Amino acid sequence: MSRMFQPDPELTHRLTRRGMLGVAAGATAAALLGAAATPATAATETADKTSGRGRPVLPPGRLGIQLYSLRDKVSTLGFAPVFAELEKYGYDEVEFAGYTQGSAGPITLAQLKRLAHDHGLNPIGSHVGYYADDPNAYTFAQNLTKVLDDAQALGLKHIGTASGPFRYGSTVDAWKRAAEEFNTYGAAAKARGMKFYQHNHSEEFSFATDNPTVRLYDVLLRETDPDLVFLEMDIFWAYSGQFRFSQRPDGTPAPFEPLNYVLRQPHRYPLFHVKDGVSDPANTYGYRMTDVGDGDIDYQKFISAVTRLKGERLAHHWQTEHDQPTESFTFARRSSAYLHSLREKC
Repeated sequence: MSRMFQPDPELTHRLTRRGMLGVAAGATAAALLGAAATPATAATETADKTSGRGRPVLPPGRLGIQLYSLRDKVSTLGFAPVFAELEKYGYDEVEFAGYTQGSAGPITLAQLKRLAHDHGLNPIGSHVGYYADDPNAYTFAQNLTKVLDDAQALGLKHIGTASGPFRYGSTVDAWKRAAEEFNTYGAAAKARGMKFYQHNHSEEFSFATDNPTVRLYDVLLRETDPDLVFLEMDIFWAYSGQFRFSQRPDGTPAPFEPLNYVLRQPHRYPLFHVKDGVSDPANTYGYRMTDVGDGDIDYQKFISAVTRLKGERLAHHWQTEHDQPTESFTFARRSSAYLHSLREKC
C-alpha cells in the first residue's frame, strides 16, 4: 500500500493550473491531447480531486521513481538518504539506472536490496545498455549473464534497456534483427523469472528508411515475442513521437494515439515512465519537460484508462521521471503528491 505523507502546500495551486491550462498550446496540441477545460470545468475537477471523493487514480503500492532523476543525489549523498526521502514522499518502488553511489562509497547488491526494503521500497526494474563496441561493456549484448546475475541478486522482476533498437540501422530488416536479439534476452530473463523490457524515446515512432509507410515501433511489436519482450512506455516521449511522426516523410497523415497501443495489448506494458511536459510546438520534440502535474499530459485520463481494464489495476507500475529536474528531491516530492491527489471522476 502507498504510505501516508504530508500533502504538498503548492498542490491546490498546481491542480488549479493543470485543470485550467488543459492543452492550451493551440489546435495542434488540442488534437494531440484533447481540448482545454473551461474555467468552470477546471474548478469542478479541482474540487473533485482535492475533496477526496472517488477512487484514487493511482493504484495502491504501484508508484515508483526512475533513479536517473535523482542521480545527483545518489552520487553525492548515497542511496540511504535518497531512499529515506522517497519513503517520506510516499513512493513504493524504485527503478535503477546503475548500482553505484559515487562519493558515498561502495555498496554491494545485497546491501542495496536490503536498504531499499528497509525503506519500504520494492526494486522493480533497472536500465542497462543494449550493446557497445567494448566487449567487456556492461550491456545485454556483451555481458548478458552478468546483467541477469545482478538483476537476480537485487530481486528484480523486470530488467530492461532504454536503448532504441537501432543497432543495425533504421530499416525494417535492421529492426527485425534487433528484435531477434531482444527475443534472446527475453528468453534468458524469463528463465530466471524476470521480464525483459525496452523503454522508448520519440524516435521509435519514426518510419523505416527503406519503407517510409512502416512505423518502426510497429515492427518492434510485431517481431518480438509477446511472451518474452515487454515494453516500458515513456509517456512523455510517446506523445513527443506523436507530435513528430504523425505524418509520413512524404507528408501523408499517419496519426496515432500512444494510449491505444497500451489498450490493445496491456499485458505488454508492465512498466510506465510518468513524465510530464508543457506543449510547445516551437520545440523540436513538441514539449518542454517539467515536473509531473505541471504539464499538459492528462495523467488522470491515461492512468485511469489503463487501470480500468479488467484485471489490469494492479498489473502495471508507474515510475515518475524527469531527465533534468531543477531540484531532484523537489521533483520527486511534488510529482508524488500530484499523482496521489488524482481521483477518478464520480
